[in-house]
Amino acid sequence: MIQPQSYLDVADNSGAKKLMCIRIPGTSNRKYADIGDAIIAVVKEAAPNMSVKKSEVVRAVIVRTRKELKRNNGIVLEFDDNAAVVVNQEGNPKGTRVFGPVARELRERNLARIVSLAPEVS
Repeated sequence: MIQPQSYLDVADNSGAKKLMCIRIPGTSNRKYADIGDAIIAVVKEAAPNMSVKKSEVVRAVIVRTRKELKRNNGIVLEFDDNAAVVVNQEGNPKGTRVFGPVARELRERNLARIVSLAPEVS
C-alpha cells in the first residue's frame, strides 16, 4: 500500500534512485496504490549524468510492496521493500534493465514489457 509521501526504491537503470509518491491517478478519493498501479512521483535521489534528474516529476509503476499480496490460490506474497519502475506516457519503462523480483500480477495488467525485463517473477 503506497500513499502520497511514501518513499520507494527504483528497480531499474533509468538514473533515479529514490522516488516519493505525490499522486495516485484515478478516482479522486483513492488513498492507496498497490502492485501494478501507476503513480506520479518526484525523484528525490538520482545518479549523475543520467536521463532522469533530481526533482523531476515522473510516472512510475509499482512492482514491489512491503504490504502482503494475497492471491486467489491462497499464496501470500510479501517483498522486502517498496519499489517502482519509471515509465513513459505509453507505459514502457525508461530503463533497459529491471533489478530484483517483480510480481506476476503485472502481466495481468498489460505490463508485459516490465515482466520480460525482470530477472525473476514471483
